[in-house]
Amino acid sequence: MAVAVSAAQCGVEQYAYAGIQSAAPEFGVQATVTPLDTPAVAGGHVAAWVGVGGPGVGPSGASEWVQVGLSAFSAGVVDVHEEVALPGRAPVYTPLESGIVIGRSVRVAVVELAGRPDWWQVSADGRARGAPVHLPGSHGRWAPIATGESWTESEPICNSYRFRFASVRVAAAPGGSWAPIRDHYAFNDAGYGVAASPAGFVARRSPSSLRVRRLIRVK
Repeated sequence: MAVAVSAAQCGVEQYAYAGIQSAAPEFGVQATVTPLDTPAVAGGHVAAWVGVGGPGVGPSGASEWVQVGLSAFSAGVVDVHEEVALPGRAPVYTPLESGIVIGRSVRVAVVELAGRPDWWQVSADGRARGAPVHLPGSHGRWAPIATGESWTESEPICNSYRFRFASVRVAAAPGGSWAPIRDHYAFNDAGYGVAASPAGFVARRSPSSLRVRRLIRVK
């Protein structure tokens, strides 16, 4: 079982990530995500998600993004969730399904809709979830991400998780044209790491990963 440990082995930020990002803009991202251990959450949450966008990447420096994946809070229950940030608004977290058992795989995806520039749809296990999301200025501009995440509300805490991302694919055109991700960056913040696995990678708590935001290009 994963164990939450002292923040001394993590960085100083509330958010910590370990994952991969496409080296070029694409029109969507999908992956099969599996919790391999019961997350140990001492505070805040952990998550494993795919998505596009981020802080300050929208028009005039607006923060906007859409992501879908798995998350766990202090109660230890793993959910499927969607998170959307629209320009000038606080991010909105929406649970989509609760009680994901350890070892269960969920196929999650975010894709720009064909014929609707700047409109994005999330899905889980092949089924669209929620309404399409309008993210102004996003068409053809954002490099998709697949990542593990730890967040704490106040001081940094080393929450623990181990999520497998398999069959990570990106969309070469709105609506699909899915292909395996090739040229990408692997990154990790202090206390977390990315390990290669068959047809994908594992994002995990990694006490030996003490460097902040190590970024490696993989082709």
